[in-house]
Amino acid sequence: MTLRIIAFGAHPDDCELKAGGVAAKWAAQGHKVKFVATTNGDVGSFVMAGGPLALRRKAEVERCAEILGIETQVLDIHDGELMPTIENRRTIARLIREWQADIVLGPRPYDYHPDHRYTGVLMEDAAVLVAAPFFVTDTPPCKKNPVILYYSDNFKKPCPFDPAIIVSVDDVIDKKRACIEAMPSQFADKDSWMGRYLPGVPEDDEARKNFIRDWLIDRDADVANNYRDLLVQRYGEDRGRQIRYAEAFELCQYGSQPSARELNELFPM
Repeated sequence: MTLRIIAFGAHPDDCELKAGGVAAKWAAQGHKVKFVATTNGDVGSFVMAGGPLALRRKAEVERCAEILGIETQVLDIHDGELMPTIENRRTIARLIREWQADIVLGPRPYDYHPDHRYTGVLMEDAAVLVAAPFFVTDTPPCKKNPVILYYSDNFKKPCPFDPAIIVSVDDVIDKKRACIEAMPSQFADKDSWMGRYLPGVPEDDEARKNFIRDWLIDRDADVANNYRDLLVQRYGEDRGRQIRYAEAFELCQYGSQPSARELNELFPM
């Protein structure tokens, strides 16, 4: 069975950071994966904005899609201006239906950034409607509600992240590194978002690129360490203890509710 997976992120880089590893593994198995950025990222820099930045970031994630072996799309909504409107609900529902997704990924609606929060809200709001035949009637409904899952995060209120499935990405971590390096507008340039935002970033161009890339990759190491018991449960004691990098996902209660065994079968090892 060929799975169809669609992942939503608020900006052109979010899906790549949160699900780039599992996407690469699914794609290598012949499954169909699509990343969607719900905004064009046109204010995500300290020195440029508008159309030039939006085009640059679109080109960056298109390169990432080539690296991962997937498809990608960037919606033309201004960065920082995503709202949970009826029209945007229709857009998200259409995208899920057009892809006929078996699995939908996205952020939890508890995040520091409004675009992240509202991407999560829109994903949740579309959960039931993707199967409703008289909603957005220009697009055939999904035959069944997809399985919907959230990316990992460290936010504790109103409730902490509760992983249902974890995936080792050790074997594809070089692809995630390559994706990070393919997005210098965010993760390498002196005036990129991380170049200015992170403390202790080196001034030297090469050192700065390496510092930011390693800081981001270390977040996957944190996932592996924080949920080591889940890795041991899924991969066995010996391998589970040795895994360095992982991505984890929480099951959303609004979509289909697979059993633990079924969820394990949907996700690559």
